[in-house]
Parts: sequence; structure tokens; C-alpha cells
Amino acid sequence: MRLGYNILFAVFFWLSAPWYFLKMWRRGNWRAGFGERFGRYSAEFQAAPRERPTLWLHAVSVGEVGVCLQLIRALEPRLAAWQFAVSTTTSTGMGELRRRLPAHIRRFYYPADFPGAVRRAMETVRPRAIILVEAELWPNFLWQALDRGIPLFLVNARISDRSLRGYRRFGFLFRPIFERFRGVGCQHPGDAERLLQLGFPPAAARVTGNLKFDAAQPEERAGLDAAALLRQIGVRGDSLVLVAGSTHAGEEAVLAEMLPRLRARFPGLFLVLVPRHFERANDVARELEARGVKFLRRTEITPETAPPPGEAQCLLVNSTGELKYFYERAAVVFVGKSLTAQGGQNPIEPAALGKAMVFGPNMQNFASVTQALLAGQGAVQARTAAELEEALARLLADEGLRAKLGAKALRVFQENLGATQRTVEMILETGAGAF
Repeated sequence: MRLGYNILFAVFFWLSAPWYFLKMWRRGNWRAGFGERFGRYSAEFQAAPRERPTLWLHAVSVGEVGVCLQLIRALEPRLAAWQFAVSTTTSTGMGELRRRLPAHIRRFYYPADFPGAVRRAMETVRPRAIILVEAELWPNFLWQALDRGIPLFLVNARISDRSLRGYRRFGFLFRPIFERFRGVGCQHPGDAERLLQLGFPPAAARVTGNLKFDAAQPEERAGLDAAALLRQIGVRGDSLVLVAGSTHAGEEAVLAEMLPRLRARFPGLFLVLVPRHFERANDVARELEARGVKFLRRTEITPETAPPPGEAQCLLVNSTGELKYFYERAAVVFVGKSLTAQGGQNPIEPAALGKAMVFGPNMQNFASVTQALLAGQGAVQARTAAELEEALARLLADEGLRAKLGAKALRVFQENLGATQRTVEMILETGAGAF
């Protein structure tokens, strides 16, 4: 079985490599730590102290980094004798780790699922236990962990219809692995039921809630002052600001087309456009230019930047890690990857700030959160571009309605806090003897 998997993995890896390398190149900063993706580490990394047991946490990308930080803060007092290491798959995730992770915690790239790369990673990091956030389930990694007797934990687990079908199709490969997980924290009872169907042990599975609610709590330390930045480029303090967060291809064009119509009704309306992948900024810029939208790029703004000649109508945020700060200034939020793409992006951050939000019909990746927000009347869902424009106009026109919607979103957020502590208890209880 392992031989067959490794042959197929190598074939698909090298066939898809040009696309992935192009994606990495477009995102930038791909050279730093590139060898880590194949289990090659610097002498400094390898020289880390080994006298303390290591807990390896894996955060796929930016969204999972916040979850890992919450877990580490809660686990460190309980596991005082342990040291922590955090891996990520994407360069944007690594940027967040470098920015937010305390200096005493090691950070590195997750290895590609080649046997040699995984073996070198295991021998270098030497984990005594491994926590995977949400779903990054690669067979060689899991096989080698289990062969070494390393307890595996899956937290904040969710599973879509598509993933369920895929894991069932390859049940002969995954079921023997899943049966050996020590602990599984699920976001929702429905996720727990699906994971049990795939072979995860009933004694290991707990419904702990969605860790991203805890991770979205406003930080105490100061971040970007988005309101001041917008004032710097001519956006008045009383101007209505529409923040479109984590948008995907097609959504920027829709928003650019409706912006002149909305501005005709709401003079001074300003659009903050934050693509999910900042390397798409040039493509998004062309969409805005084609529709006559006057915009500035975030990276063009320096402390010396003066308001541009002519009224800017839009800020294109071609940087990372700043979306939540722009949410703070929003009158209304549009949650991306929900109108012209599948899956949806995180609606929890605007809810945590009590913001009125609208999203499209495709919120599969946050299904339980979406259901809670809609049931609590804390969000508006639009099925089409026309419905989106109508919903935005209705909210922009009515400050009281915005406040009411935001307050209900905040209530849903507050009702769902506490998953971090429940997850920590699950890990320590199911991992008894390992910690």
C-alpha cells in the first residue's frame, strides 16, 4: 500500500510542481526556508535544545496560525516541561508565524509527503506528540508518526461533503490511520458523526467547538490604525467604508461594477478591497482600471503619502495580515469566496467586531458558523450579485439596521467562545500517559 501511494504521490507532485512553484514565486519570499519543505534544516534549527520533549503543532496557513497561538497560550502553563514547534504550509502562514509567534518557539515549513523528507523532519524536530489543526492529513507523515509511537491529535476538525466522499473512496488507505488517533476535537456534532464514519475512534472524538472564535478575539496590543491610514488618503472620518475581505476571482469585478451605482446613492462611499491572495493584486488592479475605479495600492502608502489628486474611491490591499484592522473601520463587510467561488472565507472576525456583514451562497467551509449567524439574524446571505448590491445598499442606508445586525453577530460570537479550553482538556485527557 505504501509503495503504491508513494509512486502515485511522486507522479502527481512532479506533474503539479510547475503550477505550485509558479504560485510560490508570485507570492514572493519563497526562497526563505525552501529546503525545509524537503526536510532540509539550517544548522541553527537543528541545534535547538533536545532535553525537553517537543510538541509539534501544524497550522496549514494564516487562519490556522491564530488557532495554534491560542492553543500554545493555553497549553504552556499545563505543559511547563515541554517545548513547542509550529509548522505551516504557505509563505503567508510563515509570515504570520514570524510576526506573531514568540521567539522561543521554533517555526518551520511542513515537509512535502515524500518518505525521506518526512523522515528528516521527524528526526530533526523529534516530536513527542503532534497536533494537526483542521485537516492536513498526509499518509507518509501519519505513517511515520505512528511507526515511531508518536500520539496524534486532530483539533478544530471539520469535514465537507467533498472531503467525506474522498476519504470514503480511499478508506482502505486512511481508515487504519484514523483508527489510531488519540484525540479529535470537532467543531460541530455533524463533523463528529462524519469522522466516526471514517474510522476515528469514538473514545477519541469530542465536540469542542470552533477554535477560530477564540482566535478572533481582538488583540490587546496595537496593530495597524486603519482609520488613520484611510484618513491619510482622503477618506473622511464620517465616510461609509465597505470592506470586501478575502475576495476571489470574479468578486472584485462584481464589486467594481456596483461601486459607481452605490456611490451615486451614498456619496463618499469608500471600498477597501482585500484579495485572499495578495499576488493577484495586478489582476485585480486591471479589473478596477477597466471599470474606471480610482484606487491606490496599500503598498504605495507611506508615512509621507499625501491625499492623491482626485478622489480615490478604493484601496487595494496588496499586503498580508491586515484584514482584521480594516474590518474595524468598516460600516459593512462583504465576506469573500462566497459569490463567484466555492467554500467561503472566515465570517468570525467581522462578527467578533460586531460588524454588519453580507456573504454569498457558497459558505461550505464555514457551514456551521454560517448557520449560527443566519439563525441568530447576525448576517445577510445574498444569492446573486443583484441581491448582494441590494443588501449592501439597504445596510448602507440604515445605520440602525447595521448596528442591530452587528450586535446580533457579536452575540453569536460570544456564545461560541471557550473552544480553546475544551480542546486543551480533550488533548490532556485523551493523551493521558503521553504528557
